[in-house]
Amino acid sequence: MRPVIVRQACSAPVDVLWDVATDLANASTNTSGITRTEVLAGEQFGVGTRWRETRRMLGREASETMEITAVEPGRSYTAEAHSSGMHYVTRWEFARTDTGSEIVMTFSGEPTGTVGRLASRVFGAMNKSLEKTLRTDMADLARAAEART
Repeated sequence: MRPVIVRQACSAPVDVLWDVATDLANASTNTSGITRTEVLAGEQFGVGTRWRETRRMLGREASETMEITAVEPGRSYTAEAHSSGMHYVTRWEFARTDTGSEIVMTFSGEPTGTVGRLASRVFGAMNKSLEKTLRTDMADLARAAEART
């Protein structure tokens, strides 16, 4: 599947936006698409932190276990997940701007087997829906960060 890249401006300072985006315990409060999260490993946000994230998708709940594989504190992090024959990678980048900050999210998935190749075709057909979901997530995070300032 081709990567989906989404940008979101935010009037909050980048450090506040970072704090909101990496607050896994409150992800369901800060992001309307997430119904719950459970941190599985890692007391502090960093490489090796793992969590289970549950969302309501297509009328039912779906959970994925994600792990942080790279972090530049205050600047970027990468989360990866393996599910249903797919390897998903999400990279979040945070930057200061003249009016506050900006988030850039890049989401991609690569099949790791036969089931994954089938899933990749399905997701390819759903790219517009996926992009809309990611845009909503980003707008929610920006609003939550702006509410803290």
